[in-house]
Amino acid sequence: MTKLTHRRLSPHILNRLIEGAPDESLALTDDHRRSLTARFRAVASNDHRRLDAWMVERAGLPYEPFRWSPASARRVVGNAALRRSLSEPTLTRGDAVALEVSDQLLRATSGYARPGSLASWLAQSSPSVVGLVSAEAANWATQLDEAAQELERPWSVAPSDAYYDVARARTTLRGRRDLIVPRGLTRVVLRVRAGAPGKSAGPGLRADLTIDALAEPTGLAASRVIGLWPEAGVVLSVDGTMEDLRAGARDLVRTAVAWQRHRLARAA
Repeated sequence: MTKLTHRRLSPHILNRLIEGAPDESLALTDDHRRSLTARFRAVASNDHRRLDAWMVERAGLPYEPFRWSPASARRVVGNAALRRSLSEPTLTRGDAVALEVSDQLLRATSGYARPGSLASWLAQSSPSVVGLVSAEAANWATQLDEAAQELERPWSVAPSDAYYDVARARTTLRGRRDLIVPRGLTRVVLRVRAGAPGKSAGPGLRADLTIDALAEPTGLAASRVIGLWPEAGVVLSVDGTMEDLRAGARDLVRTAVAWQRHRLARAA
């Protein structure tokens, strides 16, 4: 049975959840990876699947194709800006965001941006949209930094989300992660979401836990994954137990099955 911890968000509670994380982490083995691959390959798909916690929370319901917007771009730019400001303390938050946006635009004008990427979308957007992205990203970076500054342990901004390509299954898994807190040989992963958590937030956290472990070459799982919803003042967490890792894998496979059924029903 999954143990989902639900608390009101506060610096004291957040630090207590980090300090109370298990001291030992489990690891996914090659046998676990092969078993997961076989399950995904059994769910035939003509198209490449991209699954994440959001799809798990929606039980695989069809969704509109992804489109960039200021709301979807703010986290990418905001996290990168916070990483930059930490490495260059003289930068203000606004300067760090401006430099990140400039780097994206430079990537597009230099021909290094692939179609559909953030850089490509920003290059095709109006100055007002780019300005809105910058404002949203600055707010996101500030919100993430405020949460991180309350942590009593050293932390870092995750270099990227966790990605895992399931071999020969036309499936890519993406796990959301914003902050990493090392704890000896283990780690605690924090992710931030807008709005308020729904009833399926627990399975979403489990999915992020499993994908994060799969993305690690050693398969070492985080000792705890903590979800923050600052706007709602809520924090949820799940531990890196084998039970939750397996449950996260089952949820991802079920989501692939449901997604495929919905696609076939719509095509009929």
